[in-house]
Amino acid sequence: MSKKRVLITGGAGKAGHWILQHFIDQGYSVTNVDTRPPAAELDCHHLTADLTDLGQTIDALGPHATGNRTPYDGVVHMAAIPRPQMHANQEVWRVNTMTTYNVLEACGLLGIPKAVIASSESSYGICFADEFFEPDYLPVDEAHPQRPADTYGLTKVVNEETAAMFHRRDGTQILSYRIGNVVCPDDYEAIKARSAEHPEDRLRILWSYIDSRDLGNACRLGIEGDNLGCEPVIIAADDSSSVLSSQELITRFLPNVTDVRADYSERRSLISNQRAKDLLGWKQEHFF
Repeated sequence: MSKKRVLITGGAGKAGHWILQHFIDQGYSVTNVDTRPPAAELDCHHLTADLTDLGQTIDALGPHATGNRTPYDGVVHMAAIPRPQMHANQEVWRVNTMTTYNVLEACGLLGIPKAVIASSESSYGICFADEFFEPDYLPVDEAHPQRPADTYGLTKVVNEETAAMFHRRDGTQILSYRIGNVVCPDDYEAIKARSAEHPEDRLRILWSYIDSRDLGNACRLGIEGDNLGCEPVIIAADDSSSVLSSQELITRFLPNVTDVRADYSERRSLISNQRAKDLLGWKQEHFF
């Protein structure tokens, strides 16, 4: 019996490495597409391609690129410029919107039935705003308004609309994951060391996070699930990345948020992951 196949873009990146590893550990035949290879120890096929070029994208996702003619079960699209202020804004726009358009166009043309794409909690606009503003209510969920004032956040909002268009046109199942701050196993010690004395460090992400291994699991569930339509889904941990109680954080840093819809006496996240649990059956396994 042939293995299930998945193509992952951006596997050389921080989150991509762990997503690749998760699919490999789950017995998938994995192809990585990126501008550079992933870590050498990962057992996957690598293709170097420029995903801003539609021709290269169709070729990379197609049946002749790897020698394995078995169709892909799905695509996990993580390749992007991962934050603003790394490149000129025009380049952030070009890379992040064109790669997503091209990957989803290729999925439709090639009949690849499922895709997970990387949106971001940054799409709400709080993270990179020139002047900090508080959310309308807590916990922030998928229905909360997205108000980016930066190019990176705008690309994520546009990509969600691009996904909706391709779902309407081609019927591709597409989940846009609004991913929290990705924390890898080696990151925890440094974050915890500053958490108590400098809680303001992570205010603009509302102290949210997602363990890279839990993100990998969410990506697999998004590919394995059926009839999920086209949805934005927040992928964030149950708990916050602060040692302080969430109520103390709200009182000190978010005093104008009066619409509070959860008990924050402990360290509950200010970002809701309920849709991920309901839609995907996802459960957090790694905690702060």
